[in-house]
Amino acid sequence: MIHLLVGNTGAGKSTYANKLKLEVNGFVFTLDKWNKILFFPDKTEKDGLDWFLERIDRAELVMQDAILQLEKLKVDSILDVGLSKFSHREKFRKFAEENNLKVKTHFLDISKEIRKERILKRNTEKGETFEFEVTEDNFEFMEDWFETPSKEELQKAVIIKE
Repeated sequence: MIHLLVGNTGAGKSTYANKLKLEVNGFVFTLDKWNKILFFPDKTEKDGLDWFLERIDRAELVMQDAILQLEKLKVDSILDVGLSKFSHREKFRKFAEENNLKVKTHFLDISKEIRKERILKRNTEKGETFEFEVTEDNFEFMEDWFETPSKEELQKAVIIKE
């Protein structure tokens, strides 16, 4: 099974993923960690959003291969990979359908105020889920970038509110 974790920046996806993996015998794919280790060291000042999206697409091809291997081992895949856009979520739903895998969406529907507090705290404390600092500009960019899941997407979803 593939678990799609959806929520805007600071919603608690990584913390939730770490709890969920113990409940479902799951493996967590955390894009923030991949970005920090694989991509950030090579990023230049002129590299923008398209530069990141291209690398994310390639990383997700590797993830998809691993998901199929994990499925054969009866290990769930937990995707903490952003999934901010409908098209990104749909990409993984189609992948699951093409490979006869079940999908469950988990939507962390957390207010902007709480998420912002969490980001500030995470930036300061640099705890377990910290990979890199999220600036005010990054946070606000994601507010505009994020597409809230539709009612159709949420029909059988787990919805977490705070």
